[in-house]
Amino acid sequence: MTFNPEPDLSEEEVRERVDSAIEDNDVVLFMKGTPLMPQCGYSRRAVGLVGQHRDDVETVDVLEALDAYRAALEDHSGWETIPQTYVDGEFVGGSDVLAELDERGELEETLRT
Repeated sequence: MTFNPEPDLSEEEVRERVDSAIEDNDVVLFMKGTPLMPQCGYSRRAVGLVGQHRDDVETVDVLEALDAYRAALEDHSGWETIPQTYVDGEFVGGSDVLAELDERGELEETLRT
């Protein structure tokens, strides 16, 4: 087995995936890893918070082309950090914003589409 440091996806392919994921899903979470195996604490926190209120969330693992995903997501949100959550095509925020909304009792309503 060899390590291939080059991503398998081009920047254009990543941009198309980001655009269609945001456009085609009510709620989408771009995260490091998967819901069953988050690869950072922030992604774990975000998927846990969203999962309290929705079970039909589309997740996208950005690790296969991290730099390209960061650039594409920054074009949508102005943020380069991950995770990022979108509801009905609108950027909501990362794990800290989700936690704040949850603390104020507003996360469930925010995630309702």
